[in-house]
Amino acid sequence: MGCKEPVVEGISGFLYLDKNKMPNVAMHWEKYFQHICRKYNRIYKTELPKITPHVCRHTYCTNMAKSGISPKTLQYLMGHSEIGITLNVYTHIKYDDAKADLKKLKLI
Repeated sequence: MGCKEPVVEGISGFLYLDKNKMPNVAMHWEKYFQHICRKYNRIYKTELPKITPHVCRHTYCTNMAKSGISPKTLQYLMGHSEIGITLNVYTHIKYDDAKADLKKLKLI
């Protein structure tokens, strides 16, 4: 007989489970990232910047925004109640990104 799938607050279908067959939580991912960074730094003798799962949320949001996804869809995917959080806190657009967008529109 197989393992029973975990259900947390009515949600199931988790991709990653811990040794107790429960969904991985932020602490698990934080430890994985720390381990990966330590190993990389030991092998390559180069210091990686601090990379956390939360940094990955910012990267995901920025990359999705650069891809042209609608801001409201991105807000939904990020789980933000306010669009300002999505656009002003999580999306990091720079001068070169704005310049590329203007070139696409043939404005420069």
